Amino acid sequence: MTLPFSLAGRTALITGASSGLGAHFARLFAEAGANVVLGARRTDRIAALADEIEAGETGALAVAMDVTDEASVKAAYDAGEARFGTIDTIIANAGTSAAGRATEVSVEGLRQVLDTNFLGVLLTAREGARRLIAAGSKDNGRGRVVLLGSITSHLTGEGDSAYAATKAGVAHLGRNLAREWVRQGVNVNTIQPGYIATEIAGDYFDSTHGQAKIAAFHRKRMQPIDSLDAMMLYFSSDASACTTGAAIDIDDGQSL
Repeated sequence: MTLPFSLAGRTALITGASSGLGAHFARLFAEAGANVVLGARRTDRIAALADEIEAGETGALAVAMDVTDEASVKAAYDAGEARFGTIDTIIANAGTSAAGRATEVSVEGLRQVLDTNFLGVLLTAREGARRLIAAGSKDNGRGRVVLLGSITSHLTGEGDSAYAATKAGVAHLGRNLAREWVRQGVNVNTIQPGYIATEIAGDYFDSTHGQAKIAAFHRKRMQPIDSLDAMMLYFSSDASACTTGAAIDIDDGQSL
């Protein structure tokens, strides 16, 4: 496959890289020429993925990373820098869900969603930006931060209110961080996917309710995982030098 944008010479840190979109982005970025730092708590999975990528033409490093813990975030950046130098591309992808009506979800579940989906995104983005600014991003303009949001940020539904609210927060956070760092060579953009069949959804889309949801989509199909590839590469590449503060829906028309 011919990719639309090159990431040659870049080093990307990808959170939530042990499965789903994170693992997919890791392979995509390696194919586009970037070295990749794979961050996740499930270290056995990212170690296997790093070995797979290292068998190709780019470097990969698996690092234990809990995005809700600032010390863990800093340690992951330290390890990535020790191997590859400055991490100039940050993909804040880690996320979780606590499905259920708001009156029924446990406090522990709510805290995990809030801490992972919002606080974790902020900790990941700001630590990367601190290091980019210290490394001279104001002059070289190479800083790229991409946040993973969701179309649920502007939809209403039943069964995952905390998740949707955190994704609305991510969209606004992205614009505010873009404003804070606009003069320092760090671009911040947000991709808001529709429903994609990844591990976070479990077997929901195989259930009767899940099948009914797919049937209600205008195109009556699930969005493929590679539908985000071109925009992800664009936001992460030199081509997006003049794009910051954007929040883009990519959902196969699901939210129309």
